[in-house]
Amino acid sequence: MKAIRHARIKDIIENAVIETQEDLAEALRHQHIEVTQATVSRDIKELMLVKVPTGDGRYRYAYPMEKNMVFSQNRMARMFQDSVVGMDYSENIIVLKTLPGAANAVASTLDYAKWPEIIGTVAGDDNILVVIKPKDAVPRMIKKMEAMIG
Repeated sequence: MKAIRHARIKDIIENAVIETQEDLAEALRHQHIEVTQATVSRDIKELMLVKVPTGDGRYRYAYPMEKNMVFSQNRMARMFQDSVVGMDYSENIIVLKTLPGAANAVASTLDYAKWPEIIGTVAGDDNILVVIKPKDAVPRMIKKMEAMIG
């Protein structure tokens, strides 16, 4: 079922402008594939989909043009500048606020950066929880992320 769903997702994003996870879930439902937001979020990560500009100030899901684009520090900085609108932290968790629909793409760039201080990320539609270890690394990580925003 997963392979079929991934094939359908590939077809959908190549033939339609899909801006949000909910748009993708709805497109899959139109093809009689019932999915949850969590499933769509995992699929986006597994397929390494990225958000690209549509040219009118909006973004859509697409495949990266080249595989190493996913791991690019420049891409991460652009993603932060274009999508992150705020951040805060408590203890060892940093919360990044993004534009609607951009959280998964930003979280994906953090995951692929493989920074040793980041244990993992959890993305919603416009919020990301970034779990940091050790706790005393949080101020350094905040500065690192703020530097990317500019």
